[in-house]
Amino acid sequence: MADAKAKTPAKTAAEATKKGRPRNYDLGNGIYRFSRTRMFHKKAIYKFLDKKTPKTVKPKKPVTIEKKINGEKNGGTRIVRLQKRRANYPTTDPVTVHHAKKTFRDHSRYVRPTLTPGTVCILLAGPHKGKRVVLLKILKSGLLLVNGPFLINACPLRRVSQNYVIATSTKIDLSGVQLPQNLNDEYFKRKRDKRAKKEEGDIFSKKKEEYKPSDQRKSDQKIVDKLIVAAIKKREDKKMLFTYLSAMFGLRSSQYPHRMKF
Repeated sequence: MADAKAKTPAKTAAEATKKGRPRNYDLGNGIYRFSRTRMFHKKAIYKFLDKKTPKTVKPKKPVTIEKKINGEKNGGTRIVRLQKRRANYPTTDPVTVHHAKKTFRDHSRYVRPTLTPGTVCILLAGPHKGKRVVLLKILKSGLLLVNGPFLINACPLRRVSQNYVIATSTKIDLSGVQLPQNLNDEYFKRKRDKRAKKEEGDIFSKKKEEYKPSDQRKSDQKIVDKLIVAAIKKREDKKMLFTYLSAMFGLRSSQYPHRMKF
């Protein structure tokens, strides 16, 4: 006759190693099922408070061994290492091969998809914060080339990081605008004089020179302003756009930028 009890299937390795749910678990929002006092008694921690487990000292493995040596003049014994040392050693240090690191100019630039040439942006930092500017192009360094224009809101040609810019939905068509070729990262790089060696005299006599735009910068500013103003005048809402660019951005009470649509 067949056995009355059905054979239970053997547990798999995954089921055997599967751990059960702990008695005290998080119910949500940092609140646990049992309090610390309850767990203190459940685990019977009071039994082990005064008990001290003796420290088990493991014997050190011997490195050397003493061997007897025949011969009257040999001293009788010698200390010999259990593991022999290497027979050959390198004469020079090994050459470690380091992986080539990319320079900053070779890094891949990521620009937000909303930042395209012609987009009207709001500056959030710097001396011109709060002003609305027109994005002209994205430079090789990843910085944005923006312009006020200077005739409207006194914001000149400058480089801005995309972290300090809000892109609006307003766009100006700059498809037919040809910007000067010299407007690149090298053009905006500040030229700093080399530090002079220590000389006699008052160290505080030399005053810091204020930045003054060059004649080249002024002429390029006029050219770019003329091109952007001409592109704005082609729009039907040109009067409103001139007023929009000249107005400063600001928030009043109960206005939240993350809820706004720019």
